[in-house]
Amino acid sequence: MDTNETDTVQGLNQAQLQAWMRFVAVVELVPGLLDSQLQRDSDLSHFEYYVLAMLSEAPNRTLRMTGLSSMTNSSLPRLSHVVRRLEERGLVQRSPCPTDRRATNASLTAEGWAVVQEAAPGHIRTVRENVIDPLTDEQVAQLNAISNQLLQKLDPTNRLNTGAPEGA
Repeated sequence: MDTNETDTVQGLNQAQLQAWMRFVAVVELVPGLLDSQLQRDSDLSHFEYYVLAMLSEAPNRTLRMTGLSSMTNSSLPRLSHVVRRLEERGLVQRSPCPTDRRATNASLTAEGWAVVQEAAPGHIRTVRENVIDPLTDEQVAQLNAISNQLLQKLDPTNRLNTGAPEGA
């Protein structure tokens, strides 16, 4: 057995445990909230919306599947399955990458762009009502700073493209 495995790990004090448990509760509740709203209003899962949104912000509304996989923190097989479903709905189109024949691009169609534009206001409203509006401006700044600090540890290369400055 490795000596690191037998080392005693310092437990969390009461304040740390309470903060951790509340953080876990938020992390568990927010995705379901977003999924429910998007499914009800736009017939999209949150992940499907996220894929469409990432494509909508890309140059020419097109990304390599590998890049899209990285930005959405998804395995390529999971992403391929979701993109296939979006393609069947006419929201996304896949094509060979013109600069690398081994790669595949995903592009947002005109119909996909319309769906994103229609879904965005309800999604933003849900985010505002449940995450942003309950906080003061100072707390929003604190949430940003805390999230940035955690992302430096969890995503040091900014692969999720959150706009968080590296090393900031």
